[in-house]
Amino acid sequence: MSPRPENSPATEAAEPLPFSAEERAEMLRLAHEAIAAALGERKLELNPASERLLEPRGAFTTLHLEGILRGCVGYVYPVKPLCRTVAETATAAAFNDTRFPPVTAEEVPRLKVEISVLSPLVPIAAEDIEAGRHGLVVTLGSRRGLLLPQVAVEFGWDARTFLQETCHKAGLPPDAWERGAIIEAFTAEVFHDEGFVAKE
Repeated sequence: MSPRPENSPATEAAEPLPFSAEERAEMLRLAHEAIAAALGERKLELNPASERLLEPRGAFTTLHLEGILRGCVGYVYPVKPLCRTVAETATAAAFNDTRFPPVTAEEVPRLKVEISVLSPLVPIAAEDIEAGRHGLVVTLGSRRGLLLPQVAVEFGWDARTFLQETCHKAGLPPDAWERGAIIEAFTAEVFHDEGFVAKE
């Protein structure tokens, strides 16, 4: 593999400024309210106090119940205002993640929410991937796989294993990047409900 050029987009892209504690709390509250609203328990209003939550951003919402994964859905690209992205991905994680049955009304109060707000995607060379820092998107033809940065930490993967697992997520061979697949990286600002602990 040839090294990445010195002035490639992966070195030039600036990471967005982190959100304040108040902005994080507002997004977590919004995720919980969106799930409750989908069950008809309350009306959802998207009027964020911070203008930054009106900026288009990609994001994933992950749900856990008693420390166990209960759903995860997200938008890779910044196609909608962040507040709407959080609301929609939270609702989809609760009711439309096909790996799990829909969340029940009894489960809703016990759900723990984790939100990952994504930076823009940039091309990256395989040798420049940092496990735990980068999330990855691998694309070849119509196949695409994505893994969030925290997945590498959760499973103790090194950068190469993380890349191979992203290829696997796309339904591609583990060395697909050597067969023409495109690798893109992103970082994510990850935050969650207080007291949340995922089980190993």
